[in-house]
Amino acid sequence: MPLTRRTLIAVSLSLTFAFTPAAVFAASPTPAKGEHGMVVTAQHLATEVGVDVLKKGGNAVDAAVAVGYALAVVYPNAGNIGGGGFMTVRMKDGRTTFLDFRERAPLAATKTMYLDKDGKPIKGASLDGYLAVGVPGSVAGFEMAREKYGTLSRQDLMAPAIAYAKDGFVLNQGDAATFAGSADRLAKDPAAAAIFLKKDGKPYGIGEKLVQPGLAASLSAISEKGPDAFYKGTIADEIVKASGAKGGILAKGDFEQYAVRELKPVTCSYRGYEIISSPPPSSGGVIICEILNVLEGYPLSYLRAGSAETVHVMVEAMRHAYVDRNSALGDPDFVDNPVSKLLDKNYAKDIRDKIDPFRAGVSKELMPKGFGESKETTHYSIIDKDGNAVAVTYTLNGSFGAGVVAGGTGILLNNEMDDFTQKPGVPNLYGLVQGEANAIQPKKTPLSSMSPTIVTKDGNPFMVIGSPGGSRIITITLEAIVNVIDHGMDIQQAIDAPRIHHQWLPDTVYVEPFGLSPDTEKLLAAMGYHLDLSDQTWGQAAGILVGGKSLAEIEKGGGARYNGAIDSRAAAGEALGY
Repeated sequence: MPLTRRTLIAVSLSLTFAFTPAAVFAASPTPAKGEHGMVVTAQHLATEVGVDVLKKGGNAVDAAVAVGYALAVVYPNAGNIGGGGFMTVRMKDGRTTFLDFRERAPLAATKTMYLDKDGKPIKGASLDGYLAVGVPGSVAGFEMAREKYGTLSRQDLMAPAIAYAKDGFVLNQGDAATFAGSADRLAKDPAAAAIFLKKDGKPYGIGEKLVQPGLAASLSAISEKGPDAFYKGTIADEIVKASGAKGGILAKGDFEQYAVRELKPVTCSYRGYEIISSPPPSSGGVIICEILNVLEGYPLSYLRAGSAETVHVMVEAMRHAYVDRNSALGDPDFVDNPVSKLLDKNYAKDIRDKIDPFRAGVSKELMPKGFGESKETTHYSIIDKDGNAVAVTYTLNGSFGAGVVAGGTGILLNNEMDDFTQKPGVPNLYGLVQGEANAIQPKKTPLSSMSPTIVTKDGNPFMVIGSPGGSRIITITLEAIVNVIDHGMDIQQAIDAPRIHHQWLPDTVYVEPFGLSPDTEKLLAAMGYHLDLSDQTWGQAAGILVGGKSLAEIEKGGGARYNGAIDSRAAAGEALGY
């Protein structure tokens, strides 16, 4: 959109009354620095496991596998082997790949399995208990990554996780807060309560040790026998048995038929940078690129972070992109995804042409024809001495997943089935209103927002980034990229900066508390926006910047080779380089 005189007046007003939102918060800490490698995760012990692997000569993929297993032990609300996720990989020679080890719908799943006799969603059916469980993929995904792109043995990479499960680990404040917040839910399942609650029913507190012998045994079996121990052995048998006894539909065939998909990542360009991210069945990479293509037509660095004009164009880009996300995308084995159209720069120009520079759009006017992931996910970013980069986002969906542990396996199971469209037009856990493309079908993967992303510049790694956050994963990851490239923030500031989010429906702009000045809020309200400033979960991003902590430092030269940042919202996380 060209900057007309009227637009410039609006810009002038927004700059007069707005200020950079990061100024409202205390100064961000200095990014972690390293010359040989960097690991950033949501749990400090898992971060240390990853760095130890790099120090021992493992590459970034090795470290990613070790971290994935470690998080299943020390970050059980989201780390998992009973869930699934995505891994974006860029090797030092420029090769890129994407591993889809997301959960799948069981063979017995049906389109209406969560509806009552009147066709209405049954409250909690897709969230609680065994009927909510999708077929887990993490174990298969980690093994494929290790075999194809790693260098160390499975036994070496799993040893730290097994030790933490067998011998226990001491909870810090962030760990304890997680257990306290989910104690009532975990108490509903005897097997989960036996692990995560003390004999008096209270959660473990700061300084206490959590020991998980059942999980240690399961991990040891996987370490010794490989994925067959999980998918074809006693672990699968126990999960299937518990599922059948408690209203679930999982069968041994679900586990035996599970297969990881290796796909080509989604790529796009933004102001000279290449974005490498997640393809369908994730919507993340496609929608991030669609939004960036729209924003590329606006001078964001001139409009500045937090101004009414910047918020306006970002929200409108999000609004249009989320219509496409929620109505057109799905599992590529079942849906013909219009990826090339959504990534087309001309399509982005068409969207810009529809954006009124002075008024908020109206979501209902964008209703498609035929239309009737919070802290529960976790992301980690890793880069090694050779420049191999890995971004992993994996999940149980809700906090502690479905809240159930099968028998003596010690494995928390996911409630990923809620990510499907239960009924077109009915919102899911994250308020997403989705369409037929994401309807439940056997062996289908639910549409995801997970967006493990790697950014390059002139053929070299520049940034590794991603976040949990449900439907907000896309906008959290997007805003971190924009904050670095357009607003000149260092990697820690870019991740810590207050956030905004819009997902088409509901027609609401979610704003992190103190994210905008009162004057900017008034300007946006006058344009027709409904703002929700209530305290919400905004994810815990994990990022790495290469060559300096910010663009300015990179351009000057002399900055640390690797600069890592864990979200200040993450109580137990750590960025650690060496």
